[in-house]
Amino acid sequence: MTTTSNESRVLRVLEINASGRHAESVSRRLTGELIETLEQRYGRVQKTSLDVSDGLPLVNEAWIGANFTAAEDRSAAHKDVLAESDRLVQQLLDADVVVIGAPIYNFGVPAGLKAWVDMIARARVTFKYTENGPVGLLNNKKAFVVIASGGVAVNSPVDFATPYLRQVLSFIGIDDVEVIAADQLNIDADAALERARLQIARTATVLPSMASLAA
Repeated sequence: MTTTSNESRVLRVLEINASGRHAESVSRRLTGELIETLEQRYGRVQKTSLDVSDGLPLVNEAWIGANFTAAEDRSAAHKDVLAESDRLVQQLLDADVVVIGAPIYNFGVPAGLKAWVDMIARARVTFKYTENGPVGLLNNKKAFVVIASGGVAVNSPVDFATPYLRQVLSFIGIDDVEVIAADQLNIDADAALERARLQIARTATVLPSMASLAA
């Protein structure tokens, strides 16, 4: 992507933070630094922030019933039940880049982030079923997954958070996923942060062919 092209485009970034901590959160700090790097590289960045740490609606019988009712047949009650899910899906649809900041809690993702996944994994909206299996519908997007952990090594046999997020993103069509890890902070926090910041400094260039980049 040339400098001239960059100046004429807006990079739309969806930042999702899941840590229960705020001021002391490593994942939040690093997502902020990553977005600052994107701003330096691409100039015009439009950021939408979503904090899922306080929780989101959970899938229940009413939600399932509304979701599996054909859109044209949904009642006002159905639409009300799906309103938050629709909002979260629209944020994804509007984004060129998704930045997810998450700690590893008890070997997996925080509950708020799992709830977000359940809200945006929508058949016929973010993925579809075909005779060859499910196909993701959110193409031409890039995702950065910023993972922080106290003791778990990222991509180790007991890390169920990183592969889960990769699978979820791929399932909805986002195959270009870069993981930035600040892991095992309880062992050597300085070294973990240095590794993560080096990854951010080398962050991959967003594909210039991304069709959703808006002038």
